[in-house]
Amino acid sequence: MRVALVDDQDLVRTGFGLILSVEDDIEIVGEATNGREAVELVSRTKPDVVLMDVQMPELDGIAATREVLANDPQTRVVILTTFERDDYLFAALEAGVSGFLLKSCSADELTAAVRSVAQGHALLAPQLTRRVIERFTSSGPVRARRTQVAGLDDLTDREREVLVRMAQGLSNAEIAEDLVVGTATVKTHVSRVLTKLGLRDRVQAVVVAYQAGLVSAD
Repeated sequence: MRVALVDDQDLVRTGFGLILSVEDDIEIVGEATNGREAVELVSRTKPDVVLMDVQMPELDGIAATREVLANDPQTRVVILTTFERDDYLFAALEAGVSGFLLKSCSADELTAAVRSVAQGHALLAPQLTRRVIERFTSSGPVRARRTQVAGLDDLTDREREVLVRMAQGLSNAEIAEDLVVGTATVKTHVSRVLTKLGLRDRVQAVVVAYQAGLVSAD
């Protein structure tokens, strides 16, 4: 797994680099100190995963993420955040990030996150989904931007129910309990929702559900 580190703090890059570089299946392909450098770095090195800070000089992490994914939609970008201070998380979701990673995470959490994202999974735990929703929908930026979503009409009633519960931050197990079905059935529905809507992961499904007005913070 090829990983690029983007952060304007030397200690963060150095610390994450030391943790990841000792893993046999992870290679650090480069570092960048701002978003503009990040776009060039990703274009040149083609990493599988980019660990991207948000607040950086010249070009912030959200704008850099948009450029990176416009050039190569298969790149997986994970936002590095201190969460309590960061005001840009929902914008990052809309930009197409694959998830969030707290800068205070442990070494094991860091390596597990990189492997998970590299394998195509979204790094957005249900409890973090709830925190994102509470923080960003309470001020209304999503409710004001309801849009038509291609493929939404193709969802069955059950798939739509699953999408709504995904957007509410429920885990597969919680959705299964709520709908009185098996967890394997929920996984199948989630997969079909993502396929029909042309989404990469659960993170994007949360954004789409709010943009479509299927759920709100009211």
